[in-house]
Amino acid sequence: MARQREIDRDGLEGRIASLPGFEAARAAATASELDAYLVGGAVRDALLGHVRADLDLVVVGDHLALARALGDEIREHDRFETATVAADHGTVDVARARAETYPYPGALPEVRPAGLEQDLSRRDFSINAMAVALTAPGELIDPHRGLGDLRDGLLRMLHERSLIDDPTRALRAARYAARLGLDAEAGTLAQIRAADLSTVSAERVEAERRKLAAECDPARGFELLDRWGLIAMSAGAAEVIAEVVELAQRAPWKDEVQDREGAVLLAAGGETERARVAAAAHPARPSEEVAAAAGLSQAELLLARALGGQWLDNYIAVTRHVRPAISGQDLVDAGIDPGPAIGRGLDEAFRALLDGEATNREEQLDAALRAAGQTER
Repeated sequence: MARQREIDRDGLEGRIASLPGFEAARAAATASELDAYLVGGAVRDALLGHVRADLDLVVVGDHLALARALGDEIREHDRFETATVAADHGTVDVARARAETYPYPGALPEVRPAGLEQDLSRRDFSINAMAVALTAPGELIDPHRGLGDLRDGLLRMLHERSLIDDPTRALRAARYAARLGLDAEAGTLAQIRAADLSTVSAERVEAERRKLAAECDPARGFELLDRWGLIAMSAGAAEVIAEVVELAQRAPWKDEVQDREGAVLLAAGGETERARVAAAAHPARPSEEVAAAAGLSQAELLLARALGGQWLDNYIAVTRHVRPAISGQDLVDAGIDPGPAIGRGLDEAFRALLDGEATNREEQLDAALRAAGQTER
């Protein structure tokens, strides 16, 4: 059981008011005379003393009026009566207070306008079902005892059908439990173990898996999913994931590779064979580095490095950025007929450039023409 934590509820108003964008949202709601609330993760994190850049707002009434008052860049999502506003500090999600029904397990919800209490009751966990009015940020609205669960270190589903309606909440449970150091409450754990992810689309499952993979310490979340029986992690996967995360924070990988989440997912799912082959390679020259890395995605390259392929540091930082000074048109202009000879010539020019045998345009063209079968120019 997670230890009970001290939470300073008395300081909530100051922490909420200091959130980036909160004052602008409060001013807009006040000027528009809208009944609006900050809900969900921002409230939870403020109670824990964490700063969150993105805000979730609920309006009992015209949510688009508040969205338009907050900015000009708005994406409307009519089906769910929500809108996303791009702001300087981050994004603001604005939704009409609503109730939801699910026509069948795993379906996307059908929504209808409702009051704040119903809106909070439709949410996934008690810790995400808290709110504060924009006009009274010090007054916590907590109908489902989310604050008590935070203090007790518990993750608790709001209702018995929660994971039948949306089984991806089981993946979300691992993300919150790992990030916040929570234990799943007994009834919630039983629901999680019985979750049937096959009732939802692969795209929705993948989206939640990627969110988990993006966490600061994703290995903890995937270990929970393994323990709960939702995925099977191979031996040593947690250590590989930790190495991926560490590598992604240092040069050259930090600036060069953008798919840390993909590498984490490959490691968690045991899809490592191609990366292991690359990691075991011992290229002696840059051209051999290119050959060993051919066809691998950014995620696979990062995973291969995590599995021990130290040669990939040079490949990522240097070799993959090398570009020849000639093109196929140069060979055509030199008299080579279009066809396989062009590709053969360009391949040889690139190899010679990589390995330091043709450092300028003239030398690369000579190498290409020799490979293409023309020795005189």
